[in-house]
Amino acid sequence: MGPRGTGKTTWLKRRFPEAYRIDLLDERLYMAYQADPGLLSDELSAVPAGRRVVIDEIQRVPVLLNEVHRQIEEKGRLFALCGSSARKLKRASTNLLAGRAVRRQMHGFVPAELGGAFRIDRQLRYGCLPLVWSAEDPADVLDAYVDMYLKEEIRAEAAVRNLPGFARFLPLAALFHGQALNVSSLARDAGVARTTVEGYLGILEDTLLAFRLPAFSSRLRVRERRHPKLFLFDPGVVRALAKRRGAPTRDQVGHLFEGWIAELLRSYRSYRSIFDDWYYWSPAGARRTEVDFLLERDGELVAIEVKKTGSTSPRNLVGLRAIAELPGLRRRILLYLGSVRLETEDGIDVLRLEDFLAELENGTLFP
Repeated sequence: MGPRGTGKTTWLKRRFPEAYRIDLLDERLYMAYQADPGLLSDELSAVPAGRRVVIDEIQRVPVLLNEVHRQIEEKGRLFALCGSSARKLKRASTNLLAGRAVRRQMHGFVPAELGGAFRIDRQLRYGCLPLVWSAEDPADVLDAYVDMYLKEEIRAEAAVRNLPGFARFLPLAALFHGQALNVSSLARDAGVARTTVEGYLGILEDTLLAFRLPAFSSRLRVRERRHPKLFLFDPGVVRALAKRRGAPTRDQVGHLFEGWIAELLRSYRSYRSIFDDWYYWSPAGARRTEVDFLLERDGELVAIEVKKTGSTSPRNLVGLRAIAELPGLRRRILLYLGSVRLETEDGIDVLRLEDFLAELENGTLFP
């Protein structure tokens, strides 16, 4: 699974070049399978049992999973399935191949994949989608991507009855990128009911364009804030939804940088299992005291604060110092855009971006 444009189809073609391919974006095939799902059995009867079968955009015809299940059980056939939306696959009647399939998530490019082509300013302006990265005009492609999402993922799945309302909601959701989610405020600004906004947020998550980061809850003396943070999966998509084409302003860079780090952590969790769960930490009523990410692995915690600044100052360390007594906390990290790696007297690691990326790649964030 993965959002559109992350390279699922390209990867499958390269990984399984000899596979028998079924592309459900082909409208002719899609209509045929919709009318008669049993056609898959007839089609596969002519395919040697030892040949892998790739089905692209499986969520368009979920009922085909029943035949996939039968082919696995009775013929021992191997499949690779991919899709860009979990919405239809989550319905109660869908066969999810429990115990017979391994789920993997695909994300946009991480810096290690880009090598020398990686530039943080380009990453925050245009994002990490392979589809956009290779384009002559990234801004135009991002605009088309957002339009395609509305048309293909939302209208085609009949996910919302009020498409204009959803279109009004999207740029407002982009403004909440990297912030604690206030559903009531979002509903008021979009001119729809709170329950409608909850449904819209569910659509963003099901179509893999957004995710929520929960607040950490512990037995510290302070009471932690309960609202989750909302993140969209790609900074370029955030900017396209907000209809921003120029270079990001200084005010915008902070949320874009934090959101990109969130997606980067999420990518490495998918690819390398570098942590088990994650949160953000912020005491209720303390607006300026926060830790952006709290990673948990085997009961141990690593706290990460992300700053767009190129220099350090005591105010950037307030949250990391406030969380110092949290049980299980093994490391505190300030990630910044400066040029020097430091360690404070009270044990906070101040990492340059290149140091942080190296630790992600090497799996050494946890001591």
